[in-house]
Amino acid sequence: MNPRPTKKTKRPSPESSFEDGARPAREAPAQPSLRARALRLLGRREFPRQELEKRLRGYTDDPAELQALLDDLSERGWLSDARYAEALVRKRTGNFARRSIAQELKRAGVDEDVTAAALAQNASSGSGDADDPDDEFAAALALCQRKFRRAPTDQKEKARQLRFLQSRGYSISLALRVLKQVGQPDPES
Repeated sequence: MNPRPTKKTKRPSPESSFEDGARPAREAPAQPSLRARALRLLGRREFPRQELEKRLRGYTDDPAELQALLDDLSERGWLSDARYAEALVRKRTGNFARRSIAQELKRAGVDEDVTAAALAQNASSGSGDADDPDDEFAAALALCQRKFRRAPTDQKEKARQLRFLQSRGYSISLALRVLKQVGQPDPES
């Protein structure tokens, strides 16, 4: 079955609608201001001051303007390293060691005091002290059990699980303790 031929209609050319034949120049869309860019970024997620400054640096030639904007955002409470640190600690706890989280915050430019406060606040909302090795061991054990569901059966599997725990920031000694514990039955059962 052949399709019916369609009737083509001739469209007027765009130039024919203008008297002199010249098309008007299109205006470029207005570029958002530095403040609008910052607010758009902050509307998506929390940023540390250093990262937001780095992202906005390419949109202005005046470093004083950028610093004034960042100061204003901080004063209004829209930019907060403490809030960023708390959010990151909440997100990473249970999947990464505390020292790994602290290193990530340090790379993001968050002050050590703010980092310590965020880690301590998260530990206090949990079960105990921020530097309690038993909490760290319990978190690593739970992570390993979630990820692998069984004890390593050979050296290759043991090395794989050990590398996994180390990649999450746990020390070698703690990772070895966890692997010994994974194969044993739970004493609370």
